[in-house]
Order: sequence, then structure tokens, then C-alpha cells
Amino acid sequence: MARKGLSLGESMVLITGAAQGMGRLLVERAKREGCCQIVAWDIDAERLAQLRQEMCVDERVRLYTQVVDLADLKAIEAAVVQLQAEFGLPNILINNAGVVCGDYFWGHRPVEDIQHTMAVNTLAPMQLTRALLPAMLAGQKPCRIVNIASAAALVSNPKMSVYAASKWALLGWSDSLRLELVQAGHAHVKVTTVCPTYINTGMFAGAKPLLMTPMLQPDAVVDQIWLAMKAGRPQLLLPWTVRLSKIVKGLLPLSWWDVVAEKVFKIYDSMSEFKGRAHGPAPADKKD
Repeated sequence: MARKGLSLGESMVLITGAAQGMGRLLVERAKREGCCQIVAWDIDAERLAQLRQEMCVDERVRLYTQVVDLADLKAIEAAVVQLQAEFGLPNILINNAGVVCGDYFWGHRPVEDIQHTMAVNTLAPMQLTRALLPAMLAGQKPCRIVNIASAAALVSNPKMSVYAASKWALLGWSDSLRLELVQAGHAHVKVTTVCPTYINTGMFAGAKPLLMTPMLQPDAVVDQIWLAMKAGRPQLLLPWTVRLSKIVKGLLPLSWWDVVAEKVFKIYDSMSEFKGRAHGPAPADKKD
């Protein structure tokens, strides 16, 4: 029997890092697209409460929020158990949450920066997906897993070595999972890996735009992610220059590529004035 296509009106979506930036925009997009059940995870209880207050004005939308520290794998397991008992399990998962430390590798602290970055950016998506996947595989409903990686998973860059490592690992796992699902005959569960350059959400404040690559606007990125998710597209590289740089890097000797990346694409200097997101009280408007 042929399976029916993805119906957003019958879907439950879980979005991590949902209280601000891209995550919040994804929650709002899910609401506009007719997802009647939305699960929002974030470590920021204040921003999450603000999101819940604003979203619950619409009685057609059931929003379930959970304060979860994604660096704590046991907390992820406990949150999934609670979610299943109180709300149910999603058939759409968007692993959006991420952190970055913009410094030379020797400036990273072992626990607060290295371990934390790898836990949030790499291990948390794996752990959460592993917890939700059995129900996805057992059910008949079309399912989607979206993993937000980075262009840094494709091109090395100074002052983001640990971040790049976390996203390289995420990309490798995500696309391998896609192939495993195909090979095992689970065609109803589709994986999309997203690799964008710098997005104007505040997370990469101070980063310099690259050649022919302005800072991406989050609304436009969310549009592309949502379309790719619905279509079950395997990979989304944003913008087109990411694909170009990937091709050029593959064609050139490494020493030549280093010159092109630094002098032409301006990649290697892009983090020299990095400041990152300023952490403060939840803003009054919807974007950070």
C-alpha cells in the first residue's frame, strides 16, 4: 500500500533552540503552515515562557514547551520520556540548537567550550534522534529529521576549529543516517542536512561577509529549510557559493585552495572580528 504524503495539519514538530533566532522563526513557520502540535525546546526558560505566552493566543495551536539542557544527555532522555507521557512523540524533528566559540583552538576551555560545543552541536542531535527514531520507524506516518549543520562542515576556517569539528561530525552522521534509512527500507523517514553560511541571528555577530556571500537573512533561510524539509531533500547548501567553494576546493591542491580561500573568498579572515551573541533579557520583539 502506498504511503500518503506528509500532512502538516496532522504532524507534530519538535524544534530545539526554539526560544530565539532561527528556532523561534521555525516555530512561527510551523504555526503558519498549519502544524497543530508544536514542541519547543530551549535552555532559556525566560524566552521560552515568552514564546509560549505569545503563541498560545491562537487556540488552534497546541504548544508544548520544555526547558532542556542539550549538553546533558540524561536530561534529553528524561525530556523525551516526559514528552511522550504528556503530549506524544513528534514525526518531524528539527535539530536546530547550536553554540559557537569564536577563538583559536588554544583559547578554548576544555569543558566549557570544547566539551560543551561537541555535546550541543553533535551529541545532542544524535541522542535526541536515537530516542525518537524507534517510534518513527514503527509508525506509518511520513517523518522528517532536519539537522542544521553549517558551511563550516565543508570548509575549514580559523577561529572556529571546534565548531567546525562539531558540524563536520554532524554532517557525516546525518547523511549516513539518511543512507541507512534508505538501505533498510524506511522510505517514510527522510533526513535533510542543512549547511548555511553565516546567518544574521546574532550568533555570528561580528563575522565578516564572504565573497559574493552576504550575511544570510533568517527569514529567507527558514523558507528554504521548510521547503527542503517538506520535499525530503537530502541536503541544502546556502547560498550557492557554498557549493561553488566545495567544488573549487575539490579541484585545487590544498596549498592553492588556502590562497583562494583567504585572498579570493575571504573565508579565513571572516572570524577575525567575531563577537557572538550578547546574552541578556528576552527582547520585546520576535527576532534576536
